[in-house]
Amino acid sequence: LKLEMPTVNLDREVTVLATVPGVVQSLKRCAVTWQKLISGVLKEQLEKVPQDNGPLAEIDLWRENDATLRALTEQMKLPEVQKVLAILQEAESEFTGDLQIVLSDLKKHHMEAQDNAKFLSTLERHLKNLSTGTGVDVISNVIPSLLNALRLVWIMSRHYNKDARMVPFLERISWEISQRVRRVVDLQTLFKQDTATAKKKITEAKNTLEQWKKCYFTTCIQVEESGSKRYWKFDTKSLFEKTDYMVSICQDLYYIFQVAEELQNIFIPELITVTENPKGVDELQREVNIIISPMEDLSFDPFRVENARDWAFVMEEFREDIVLEIVEQIFVQNLKDPPLYKNHPPVAGAISWSRSLSHRIGHTITVFREEEELLASKRGQEVQQKYLQLTKKMEEYEAQKYRQWRDRAEHVIPLLLKDTLLTLFADEAATNSSATDEPVTVRKSVGFALNFSPEILEIITETKYMEQLGLPVPEMARYVALQEDKYLRYTNKLKVMLSRYHKLMEMMNEAETKLLDQYVKELWRILKAGHKRLTWKSVGIGEFIVQCTQTIGRLELLVHQVHHISEDISSKLQSIESTNLFKFPDSKNSDKCPGAKEFFDYVKCERAKDVEQLVRKYSAIPQLLLEVERRVAFTNSGKSPKLATYYAYWENRIYHTLTQLIVKNLQAFNATVLANVPLLQIEAVLSVSEISLQPNDSEIEKMTMQSIQDCVEVTKHFLRWMHGTCIECPPQHIRVDEVVTFSFYSDVSQSPLVIEQAVLITQNVQKILASLRECLNQWNKYDQLWKSDKDAVLDRLAAEKPPCVIFDEHLQFYMTVVREVTQWPLIKDEQFIRLQLAPLASAVQENAKSWMMSLGKLLNELAREELLSLRDEIQVG
Repeated sequence: LKLEMPTVNLDREVTVLATVPGVVQSLKRCAVTWQKLISGVLKEQLEKVPQDNGPLAEIDLWRENDATLRALTEQMKLPEVQKVLAILQEAESEFTGDLQIVLSDLKKHHMEAQDNAKFLSTLERHLKNLSTGTGVDVISNVIPSLLNALRLVWIMSRHYNKDARMVPFLERISWEISQRVRRVVDLQTLFKQDTATAKKKITEAKNTLEQWKKCYFTTCIQVEESGSKRYWKFDTKSLFEKTDYMVSICQDLYYIFQVAEELQNIFIPELITVTENPKGVDELQREVNIIISPMEDLSFDPFRVENARDWAFVMEEFREDIVLEIVEQIFVQNLKDPPLYKNHPPVAGAISWSRSLSHRIGHTITVFREEEELLASKRGQEVQQKYLQLTKKMEEYEAQKYRQWRDRAEHVIPLLLKDTLLTLFADEAATNSSATDEPVTVRKSVGFALNFSPEILEIITETKYMEQLGLPVPEMARYVALQEDKYLRYTNKLKVMLSRYHKLMEMMNEAETKLLDQYVKELWRILKAGHKRLTWKSVGIGEFIVQCTQTIGRLELLVHQVHHISEDISSKLQSIESTNLFKFPDSKNSDKCPGAKEFFDYVKCERAKDVEQLVRKYSAIPQLLLEVERRVAFTNSGKSPKLATYYAYWENRIYHTLTQLIVKNLQAFNATVLANVPLLQIEAVLSVSEISLQPNDSEIEKMTMQSIQDCVEVTKHFLRWMHGTCIECPPQHIRVDEVVTFSFYSDVSQSPLVIEQAVLITQNVQKILASLRECLNQWNKYDQLWKSDKDAVLDRLAAEKPPCVIFDEHLQFYMTVVREVTQWPLIKDEQFIRLQLAPLASAVQENAKSWMMSLGKLLNELAREELLSLRDEIQVG
């Protein structure tokens, strides 16, 4: 919209231009054009209406008006336009008055548009939140804030302070709210969602509609109390008729989902877990869905007021379907196995289930009866007749369930109360009929169990629920129910007592069970009273529990005392078993290993020291067994018959400990023999005319075997006990000069494990010595040095008188030997033995040098003889 500017030159003064006819005429034509343009724009803008029914469309319309009229207003303020108007005014043109009227209308309508756009813009944020925000935000913040802003607009605006402006705008807001609800509660998607989500959306929609009306009337009061004379006295029917109707539709929809949820969450899950007819459960699930499914495909919009009658018919059918189909199917299909509510017993639970169904149809039929027209119709009569038939079946079902329970309770209670407190149980090793008379050695396989029938507790629970249901209960059942606390107290105490008993029996090994035989028998004697004599009607149950608990407590204390002593003995045996009987000289910080004899003497000496410690630990064990004797048999002899098997148990433990002591030490020594760490050294020497070890092979094997034998003979220091006691056997005089001591040596030394290790060590030492012997064989290449007859060789050379070159060859050979020997390694480590070759090398060199000296002497003598012979020849000549 751009004003057409005049084409004449307007540079001169206004008064001058106003006198020029051509200029004035041209400006008049231009002004006529402006007038028509402005009038047309005003007419067009005033005839425009919002593009949709929402309040934001009205705001947009005023903004458009403001922008359009502002564009014209700003152009009319241009200096060129103002000069044209001044020239026409100076020329006293009759057209000026009409133009001024149009310009006045432009100013007025622009100011209105500007004012309305400004005030309505304060509502824009709230209106956008109304259409896009979450339900909770709309309810708690948007609607109250929107109406508060509207109140300020009503008070401050110069145009939206009249009914003609405010009522249509409120109607648009009401329309926007209803549209929001329809978007949220879209039936085609709502019934495809889970029940909880659908109910939440319906609740938010309903609360939004109600909040709109509530906040409106709150704002009415605030406007009145503000002192303004312009009250909100609008037509509320036009504002809330539609939203009020939508509230009622939301209530109906919520009811539909509530019923569906009850059918699914109250009945269906329970049926799935307990029913024997899963197909029937699926059918019920489908029936529930069938009731709801028509809501998804309605041929009309239930939120429109004109469809109220059609919606009422849909709701009527929904209520009838609930009564005539779902509840009846649930009842009929689950008569034999009704779903129980949590903690309900079978019979009272079945009755409660039946009554809950009856209450469901009763509640629905009550609503149905309130509609007199429906009740009087043929369909209404059918519904009522069906209701009466179904409730009669439910009453008969409840009566039958009650009679069966009452008869069963009166018959079974006396029998159950005659049960003994305890019953016996046994594993496969003790299932024979004489379990209670088994020897104590196997009695751990037999135990006691609580013999309290769960049916008693079920009867008690049934009795309490029957009384809550208002049904009479048999006197015997009421008596048992009144004793519930006592039964629970007794059963809990018996469970604790039996748990202690079985835990105590598990704590004892076979030796301890035999040791405490009389105490266990006494406890069994007391416990058998609960198995043989006492019933749940007996008056001495409490005393029985106390007696059992006290007896178990005393036996527990005794077992703990025995265990404490046993742990002390076991600790000593563990210490004995872990003793090192092969302690070696420390050669880590020394380059020289001890000799073989020195090595084995050191091992023997250290072992002797350890044996003293071992014997002291062993000698302390009988004293500990005496302590057990004092606590169990109240004697201090060391030979109590009650402890004979216990003494034998520990003597056997000692034998196994000593066997392990020897076996482990021999295994460790064997590992040391095979390790590549030298612990002792021997020498290679040239003796007479043979290379040999010093000490030789047989001596080393003998020392090794002796060390092994010494290790095994450690057990000779552990004397055996006399039969049936923990007293050491005294020396036995077989003959006058022969004394025999009974020790563990005879048994341990014959152990296959000990023998196996001794043989293995001997074989390994022999292999090591054989390897060393192979090393010495390499020196036999020089054996001519000591095996040849030196005197004979020299005599032969003296007789032959060979040339000097022959002597030179012999001397070179021996010099080579001396030089080679200096390059040979002088130490050979073979696993735990270090072989010193220096003595052998020295002997070889000495022999070579001796040959060199003898040959030199012979050569000197022969040369001297020749020199003397030559002298004699010279003298004669």
